[in-house]
Amino acid sequence: MTTLLALRRAAQAQLAAAGNAEAAQDVALLVAHVLGVERGALALLDPQTVLTRDQAARLQEAVTKRAAHQPISQITGQRLFWGRNFAVTPDVLDPRPDTETLVAAALKQPFTRLLDLGTGTGCILLSLLAETAGATGLGLDISDAALSVAQANAQRLDLAARAAFVQSDWFAQVGGTFDLITCNPPYIAADEMPGLAPDVREWEPHLALTPGGDGLDPYRIIARDAPAFLRPGGRLMVEIGPTQAHAVAGYFAAAGLAGITVLQDMDGRDRVVAAIKP
Repeated sequence: MTTLLALRRAAQAQLAAAGNAEAAQDVALLVAHVLGVERGALALLDPQTVLTRDQAARLQEAVTKRAAHQPISQITGQRLFWGRNFAVTPDVLDPRPDTETLVAAALKQPFTRLLDLGTGTGCILLSLLAETAGATGLGLDISDAALSVAQANAQRLDLAARAAFVQSDWFAQVGGTFDLITCNPPYIAADEMPGLAPDVREWEPHLALTPGGDGLDPYRIIARDAPAFLRPGGRLMVEIGPTQAHAVAGYFAAAGLAGITVLQDMDGRDRVVAAIKP
């Protein structure tokens, strides 16, 4: 018989030996997942609780994956974003709290028609639609696999009637105009990729991480093409890397956009560039 306490101690030791600096936190998340309880409920469980053979095996499998640096969200199959759980697979970028900066800013003004470029899990599009009654949105992605994840998230959040998804290389398959265009594009420069944490570099789709080169090509494309798809007074909001604000703001200004602002994330880093079509 193996107790919860013994399994947690062994799992923490395995993750710590693999270089995981947050072993205790990660083990708690994995234990909660295997037992099917909220993480906060773990404190209510008797440490001497005996796990079934199946539970112990599933926990060991999950810990072994985490020791190989697979992200928690891929192991559990979900990630909390803007108060909702989104399905996550290796085909999509893991939704991050920094991206909530864009969602919070977008919700400060009304919109009825939304376009989300490189939608991935659909976390930006679906979070905005969930908070805006009556609004509709279109999510684009070049990856069929990513679109399948986004569509599944729309279904599980009961938003499928207001969200459509189309495979498209940027604006190639887009028609009409929008009140709001959002994007969290791949923006990591090619020479920065080797320095990423293995959790990111080895497990998340490179297509969603880097466009190659200096990392700025997506913003050049967006600045060039987005104004044609914005209604007068429509807003454009993009997530950026913390050193890219000056360049991206310059592209938007050169494209004739107005009201250009740079917004910071929770840690005070430049995170979003916003602009308006005059």
